[in-house]
Amino acid sequence: MKKNMLITFRFLILLLMIAVPFSCSDFLDKSPQGKLLSTNFPTSASDALQAVNGVYNTMRIPEYSFGLFPILDIMSDDAHKGSNPADQRAIIGPYDNFTHVATEPSIKSWYITLFLGVKRANVVIENVPSISMDPALRNRYVGEARFLRAFFYFDLVRAWGEVPIVTSVNASLGLERAPVEQVHALIEEDLLFASQNLWERDDERFSTDDAGRVTKGAADAMLARFYLWQGNFTDAETYAMTVVNSNKYDLEPAFGDANGEAGEYGEESVFEIGAFRNEGLVKGGNQYANVQGVRGSPNRGWGFNRASEDLRTTFEPGDPRLDSTMLELGEYQDGIRIMGDGDTPDVGNNGVVYPDFPTGLVVRETYNQKVWTPGSNVPTQWGHNRRIIRYADVLLMAAEALNENDKPADALIYLNEVRQRARGGNTLILPDISETNKDLLRDIIFHERRVELALEGHRFWDLIRTDRAEEVLGPYGFDITKHKLLAIPQSEIDLTGWQQNDNW
Repeated sequence: MKKNMLITFRFLILLLMIAVPFSCSDFLDKSPQGKLLSTNFPTSASDALQAVNGVYNTMRIPEYSFGLFPILDIMSDDAHKGSNPADQRAIIGPYDNFTHVATEPSIKSWYITLFLGVKRANVVIENVPSISMDPALRNRYVGEARFLRAFFYFDLVRAWGEVPIVTSVNASLGLERAPVEQVHALIEEDLLFASQNLWERDDERFSTDDAGRVTKGAADAMLARFYLWQGNFTDAETYAMTVVNSNKYDLEPAFGDANGEAGEYGEESVFEIGAFRNEGLVKGGNQYANVQGVRGSPNRGWGFNRASEDLRTTFEPGDPRLDSTMLELGEYQDGIRIMGDGDTPDVGNNGVVYPDFPTGLVVRETYNQKVWTPGSNVPTQWGHNRRIIRYADVLLMAAEALNENDKPADALIYLNEVRQRARGGNTLILPDISETNKDLLRDIIFHERRVELALEGHRFWDLIRTDRAEEVLGPYGFDITKHKLLAIPQSEIDLTGWQQNDNW
């Protein structure tokens, strides 16, 4: 049974936050809509709780997840558009071959929703410190909001580069795009504050209804991720190892549970977005998994984000993670046979070649098993708890940073811990890695990230930050002078007069 007060709706906060801005300009220019304004909300401890919950709720808005469709996986070599060939072909299909344009609506809706999250976080950050309440709880609430603001800005700066910095509910008009270095400074400042003020996951002050709230461990893990993005391996090692040495996290015994129902808020979960098995945002559901759910029989969703054959072949022989990542036709899952969609051709039955893909590349009808939730209908697929940070990711970040800091023996400890869980006790597969050459070990760790975290939205960012995108994605149409960043939504360019990102 899911008990997560973070996804419980509070109608008071919805009255404050109901208006989703249609552009960043609207967000900057208009006061919050409704009867409750920043001048009279929040003013009490209960208000503060509702305001913080409103920030979390941004992450279940369908458009928060990359504008609804998992375009980051689709732009990587891990996946293709999926669904049937015609569905969203003109809108999402171009992400397969990097022919997407600045007017594509998913880009705009993702951008807008991230800034909505920033706006909601600023309500807490600006107003809660003046509320008379328990100081530790007050600091925790502000720490949660600052973590989430940093989280939203991290996506913004990775996806679009220079973006306006908004740190007040009543922002100045006509803000310009800030240099990336300034955005990074804000992210770092927010995450450091969160690390210092959030509680550990086992703090006795937490109740069972607090499952899903960000903790000190989540802030430290995000700092490690942020520093890796910057190439700051010294600080990345420090914060990844802080999480490891806290002894508050562990790997789920079974890899499938790391993203599955049995592992919700479990020992491997550092940060996740909770949801109920109800169709619709207002009922507590999250459409992220529905968009990727099995299409056809059983009818669980739309079938987007289909794993590539390239991903399939990169798993080592016998790696059980392949079966827990790709849900195949004919397979039984929770006693339900996956029959799929008759309108979705695949190489296994009629060899259709999708015309928008590189010559000769074919697609097999398969589904993202990591978003599967028990059930046979659409509403139950809305109940997937999306894992944002897993402990396995932390271990691999630690391994990467340690190797870059010339500590290969230490790096192997955490790399092999991930592989040991993956092999599930079968000593005939996935042997421990013993390589200590820095360059070779770097590639091994990078490969391990791919197979461990496949279809979880990490691969494209990993290719960008390690300067591998041009080599790996070039055959798909990736141009390093253009596609390292997304286009600023054209509506923003038209309203603000900003300069568009290079070559868009």
